[in-house]
Amino acid sequence: MIISHKHKFIFLKTIKTAGTSIEIALSKHCGPDDIITPISPEDEKIRKNLGYQGPQNFKTPNIKFYNHMPAIEVKANVDSEIWDSYFKFCFSRNPWDRTISLYFYLYQSEPRPSLSAFINSRQLNHLINGGLNVYTIDGQIVVDRVCQFEKIAEELETIRIKLEIAETLELPNAKSRFRQDKRSYRELLSESDKARIARRLSEEIRLFDYQF
Repeated sequence: MIISHKHKFIFLKTIKTAGTSIEIALSKHCGPDDIITPISPEDEKIRKNLGYQGPQNFKTPNIKFYNHMPAIEVKANVDSEIWDSYFKFCFSRNPWDRTISLYFYLYQSEPRPSLSAFINSRQLNHLINGGLNVYTIDGQIVVDRVCQFEKIAEELETIRIKLEIAETLELPNAKSRFRQDKRSYRELLSESDKARIARRLSEEIRLFDYQF
């Protein structure tokens, strides 16, 4: 996640929404006082090779800001003036598609559990804890904008204009290497899988009117 004093924004990072790529793109435009949390060593290598600003200012004697830190913790550890005045945003994604992305990220090679076994396990909790719980407090959305992954180029241009960033936000392909099977979620999910995801992630489906 990033707290930029230079551009006055807070980027809350959800999982499996191209968050790392977005974070790397944003870090190019961060100032020396901004808070940038560490990402994986492989992704830090991408960021370093691009010449962008790496992790900084994320650790103090009283708090350690971290990747995928939820709004409730960020709010508790920044000045109220910062929380209230900075532009806060994150990304969401079709829950059925996001489930498939998480599956291939967690299980990158055989042997892996079947997709149905994965969906019927507790692993879907990752999508709630790293999704809805990141940008809500007590069930209420607390960011200024929940951007849609499906319109990522359009959303990033809207963000760029809002933040008055001069250059286009260009995304590296961080983590795209993890998925080899490129079939869509509609091809991969059975009717029971589809229904299970709909029950577990019903609140995000309701909030953003996601359709299978």
